[in-house]
Amino acid sequence: MKYIDLHCDTLYKSVTQNIPIDSSDMEVKPVLEGDTRLQCYAIWLPDDFGGDRAEELFFEASQRIVSECNFSKINLIRSFRNLEKTLQYGNNAVFTVENGLALNGKIENVRKFSELGVRIMTLTWNAHNHIGDGADVKNAMGLTEFGRLAVNEMEKYKIIVDISHASDKLFYDVAEIANKPFIATHSNSRKIAEHRRNLTDEQFKVIIDRGGIVGLNFHNAFLSNNPDKASAVDLLKHTEHFLSLGGENHLCVGSDFDGCDLPDDIKNSDSIATIYEMFLKNNYKEELLEKIFFKNALNFFENFDNLQ
Repeated sequence: MKYIDLHCDTLYKSVTQNIPIDSSDMEVKPVLEGDTRLQCYAIWLPDDFGGDRAEELFFEASQRIVSECNFSKINLIRSFRNLEKTLQYGNNAVFTVENGLALNGKIENVRKFSELGVRIMTLTWNAHNHIGDGADVKNAMGLTEFGRLAVNEMEKYKIIVDISHASDKLFYDVAEIANKPFIATHSNSRKIAEHRRNLTDEQFKVIIDRGGIVGLNFHNAFLSNNPDKASAVDLLKHTEHFLSLGGENHLCVGSDFDGCDLPDDIKNSDSIATIYEMFLKNNYKEELLEKIFFKNALNFFENFDNLQ
């Protein structure tokens, strides 16, 4: 099968633990024989880092992903133009950032990040940073003035704005000023699992009305109101709800491998095939599954790079 995963934290573990990106200790395993995968590898910057430390870790990660991809013969994608033709059999990678704290309040870093191959940046994690307020901030104030500048610069340099982890106020500030589609790489439905990190129905509709995409997250607390009992079946519930809101051409996968607590029946990236079969057994047509697992993200990426 062909599939695209919008988010994992494997790169963070590789950098901070100094282990290969394709180590057997990772949840993102080498691609299965016969599959073609495009994996978005995020460097996560914890909220308790200072800006200087976050910036330093980002630049370390920018070197690490190049060396790891070269060593492991992973095709590192820098442009989404003609992406389907660019994808190689086996494993392909996209460099992303989780937490705009990495910018360290320096607007010139947006251009630098773009030049280093960053294609997606999650604006916040759960706390406040230079860009604005994350999902855990009480009485959130949304985007800062720097954050507004950063969104504009990201659009200028073709870094996709990701609002996973955003506070509701920040989400709507982005919706107000964004000129290009924005996305949620790893967020589920708040209607199904009442977690602040999940999207409301209105937020999901805003994203798809703007032409964006949303990646289904495998974290147990985002799948179910009873995280200890979460399972892959909960993915069906979120999928069915998002489809009922018009998400057929916008719903994707954003696993959060190597950065979340997985349900017992999802072990690692080798489980993707099992999840796909689960959908088939629940009367999902292959045409629709091809969209969710591959085509929707592919089309979005290719279209994004053609935007002026």
